[in-house]
Amino acid sequence: MSSRTVHSVGIVMNGVTGRMGLNQHLRRSILEIMAQGGVATPDGNRIMPRPMLVGRNATKLEALARENGNLPWTTDLDKALSDPQCTVYFDAQTTDRRAESVRKAIAAGKDIYCEKPTADNLEDALGLYKLAKKAGVRHGVVQDKLWVPGLMKLKTLRDLGFFGKILSVRGEFGYWVFEGDTIPAQRPSWNYRKADGGGIIMDMLCHWRYVLDNLFAPVKSVSCVGATHVPKRWDESGQPYDATAEDSAYATFELEGGIIAHFNSSWCVRVRRDDLLTIQVDGSHGSAVAGLRHCWIQSHGATPRPVWNPDVENPLNYFDDWQKVPQQDEFGNAFKRQWELFLLHVVTGSPFRWNLLEGAKGVQLAEKGLESWSKRAWVNVPGLKE
Repeated sequence: MSSRTVHSVGIVMNGVTGRMGLNQHLRRSILEIMAQGGVATPDGNRIMPRPMLVGRNATKLEALARENGNLPWTTDLDKALSDPQCTVYFDAQTTDRRAESVRKAIAAGKDIYCEKPTADNLEDALGLYKLAKKAGVRHGVVQDKLWVPGLMKLKTLRDLGFFGKILSVRGEFGYWVFEGDTIPAQRPSWNYRKADGGGIIMDMLCHWRYVLDNLFAPVKSVSCVGATHVPKRWDESGQPYDATAEDSAYATFELEGGIIAHFNSSWCVRVRRDDLLTIQVDGSHGSAVAGLRHCWIQSHGATPRPVWNPDVENPLNYFDDWQKVPQQDEFGNAFKRQWELFLLHVVTGSPFRWNLLEGAKGVQLAEKGLESWSKRAWVNVPGLKE
């Protein structure tokens, strides 16, 4: 009987003291994978991640490392990248710091996995892809919403042909982020300062690019307008500052095949819908509304026949004719699921299509959205060539 091989993968994790890096990537992904005994490979072996924590705040890093079994840590990125035991570099820093660090990691021969946006402009984002390709390192970009249960159910419905011809997609995303004066803000203050890489268009249109491309059809053009609805906020130390980045974006997309998609993204909206993100898909044979975890459908045969008459109480309850999609699979944390796929890609060479080129596509759409807002016009989104 042959013994099981454990492939140890050292990961330089840069930016883990931030909200996303700490909660979604370290705690809910890498530490959970370690706790479950690693990732199983097709041949019965295991992949065990070994994180090295990197950041700028030594006090936070030391405390975080101690809380989690005395993990190795450093504030010196160059030192971490020189460690031959660490073969993967992960980046969850603020966007304006990402490209430079990823370039360093590619030069050090590390495989790359990073948050999006991969850069704050298309030239740098596409440059990272070309550098990684030339260096022959494996690379991936976080595209977490493809693994949330609600959107996975949408994908299943699409694959089953439930919608018939898809006509339109409508997304509502966001919630009220408190200004920070009386109630603490739920998001970091840099999100609302343009000079620090803030702005919801660069943040969220990167998400909508991979959602639309993967679930529906490639994006052909965009019309977008942004707004800074709340011009003054208070930072983490209680000091007031001017919000110089847009906190809301209203974007319409034309997709291949004639599908029209529209997404509202806002940190200045109070939620009265099923979830913080809801996506409605309307097709010739049926419609669906998905939140982060659940999905409801209405077939053509179950569609009511409303008649417009505002002078009487509406006899229809429009929620009654929707059917909840049953739970037919077990869904784990979306970030963890993609981490497992990337680790399999690194060790076994299994396919992983969510790479730095896909990340560049997200940055491209965000840039085109900003261009559309500036020009007050529709802007084409050309295909990116490798």
